[in-house]
Amino acid sequence: MTIPFLKMHGLGNDFVVIDARGGNLSLNEAQARAIADRRTGVGCDQFIVIEPPKTSGATAFMRIRNPDGSEAGACGNATRCVAHLLMRESGQPSAVVETIAGLLPAVAAEDGMVTVDMGPARLDWRDIPLAGPADTLRLDVAEGGYAGPVAVGMGNPHAVFFVDDVAAVPLDRVGPRLEHHPAFPMLSNIEFAQVLSPTRIRMRVWERGAGITRACGSGACAVQVAAVRRGLTERRAEVILDGGSLIIEWREDGHVLMTGPVALSFTGRLAPDLVAPDLVEA
Repeated sequence: MTIPFLKMHGLGNDFVVIDARGGNLSLNEAQARAIADRRTGVGCDQFIVIEPPKTSGATAFMRIRNPDGSEAGACGNATRCVAHLLMRESGQPSAVVETIAGLLPAVAAEDGMVTVDMGPARLDWRDIPLAGPADTLRLDVAEGGYAGPVAVGMGNPHAVFFVDDVAAVPLDRVGPRLEHHPAFPMLSNIEFAQVLSPTRIRMRVWERGAGITRACGSGACAVQVAAVRRGLTERRAEVILDGGSLIIEWREDGHVLMTGPVALSFTGRLAPDLVAPDLVEA
């Protein structure tokens, strides 16, 4: 038996998406890693399974797996992709995507883009979470000459470092070290951001469990929140990632709105070997 899938992306942040609402699909971490492998599987930054909703008011539940098989709480770019599929299916201009981090309402925007309410930014150290009490506006965290990040929770943890030249950051070296810093008990996404103007920010990201990716929606939200908290930008700004731009607005009520594009790359069917029931940890 083979399983149909969609290959989608948001600004180059790419996903294998499987619709499991019609049947029971339970994949273990090893199977998720096999599908995400770019040499022997389909290849993706995250592996997405659409499941029946678990909460009243939700359109569908979105489960997110990182390439290492771990489960993620939030992924803004994947949320836009799934919301687009649900709206296209229903013919309605809105959908509510449920995740383990909560309900994320989405609406169709201009030029085929999608706006997602990513929920309120979480600023208390307990909610991010951090290992202990800390000033989330300037953490006592440093690596490779970079220090004092802003910590933000967007359903997953983020640490945002502001720098003068984001292109000069050796992200492949400092990213994994910071991800595993003792300050982050659940590890952390790591963002480096360069403020270009009060309405434009350039950022790069090391994603927890995935490494360097071309875009990270929740990371862009975290960067915008961090910039506003530091007094560096207005509440609405263009956040420029390696794969393109997102429009992020941190509203006065604390909710963060993310607007950006979605794209379908191709469709296919997973080979039986990729989802074999006896696929186990190596």
